[in-house]
Amino acid sequence: MSRIVLGVSGGIAAYKACLLLRLFAEAGHDVVVVPTRNALEFVGETTWAALSGNPVHTGVFSDAEQVPHVRLGREADLVVVAPATADLLSRAATGRADDLLTNVLLTAGCPVLMVPAMHTEMWLHPATRANVATLRSRGVVVMEPADGRLTGPDSGPGRLPEPEDIEQLALGLLADPGVAARLAARDLAGRKVVVSAGGTREALDPVRYLGNSSSGRMGLAVARAAAARGAEVIAVTANVSLPLPSGVTGVPVVSTADLAEAMFAQAADADIVVMAAAPADFTPRTPSASKLKKSGQHGLTVDFTQTTDVLRTLAGRRPDGQVVVGFAAETAADGEDLLELGREKLARKGCQLLVLNDVSGGKVFGAAATEVVILSADGVVARVAGSKSVVAHAILDAALNATPDERNAE
Repeated sequence: MSRIVLGVSGGIAAYKACLLLRLFAEAGHDVVVVPTRNALEFVGETTWAALSGNPVHTGVFSDAEQVPHVRLGREADLVVVAPATADLLSRAATGRADDLLTNVLLTAGCPVLMVPAMHTEMWLHPATRANVATLRSRGVVVMEPADGRLTGPDSGPGRLPEPEDIEQLALGLLADPGVAARLAARDLAGRKVVVSAGGTREALDPVRYLGNSSSGRMGLAVARAAAARGAEVIAVTANVSLPLPSGVTGVPVVSTADLAEAMFAQAADADIVVMAAAPADFTPRTPSASKLKKSGQHGLTVDFTQTTDVLRTLAGRRPDGQVVVGFAAETAADGEDLLELGREKLARKGCQLLVLNDVSGGKVFGAAATEVVILSADGVVARVAGSKSVVAHAILDAALNATPDERNAE
């Protein structure tokens, strides 16, 4: 169980922090809430105490014998500030310590995640941009706000990202504090990452299809991680019911043919292409134009044809400087059999990296955690187990290490 300090500053989005707090608590973490005085104008102390199961700390001089302004930061495994207002960002960037939350930020030796929420004009103001740059230069992870409906009729960048997106980023920091440096540095800024996610559907008739069990969680985790690290991210989603992460542009598709068309178009100028979707290998040669009916005790015979090999085609079209990452969900007899299947697929597909996992018995599909082996032509790059957020960052790290320097030199 990790200790999370949840700082809440005074913005209307404070109500969403209640949902974030519940997600942290349900995941088994011990959460202590430190609201600013203005935050308590939006959500009261009783609510924070009830949801966290812990006393709420509101002032430097409360429980002075416990020295909370030092102890809370020292004992935390992660500090999350959501929402972080323009005022809070300014005070944190200049090292102010005029309330308990800013004291905690100065004493924290753990990763710090700040999630801004404010009106668009405030977010885009040069002062705010300078404060964000200062915080990031010190290793603070500042999440980009979402673009959407704000208070009243306004709309634009500045909306607090959804609690699920914040939670996934936070859990990645807890699992691997080293990720904080990459997030703070936004090491994918200026790069385009194209990710596919989900499972394709091949029509049998107007109402039936052949599909698979891919949920799209892994692909969306890669998209979320890439966006958090500063990349322009396009997610080509095949029948995914999960919401898109903040900062990710979605291109929905249905069939393998649709997936191929979208991926070929989007990947043409991408720096990293991650084929996490599960496309069908075969599709009915001639889908029925009308609903197929039962006819006595007779079965159904369907003539199938092979679909486009999207991964192999992407690898064959790869421009200089681009890294193509494939996925292989295999059912293997044992670990060595799994590696052999992966080596064969890597050679056959021609991609630089292959993310290999064992889905025997239906495991992994739809789960929050997974276990993978990342392969290159030189052998095993990494073995990673944990949340899909952790695996996503490991995949991006491997892709960055495999990226030639041509584009950086331009």
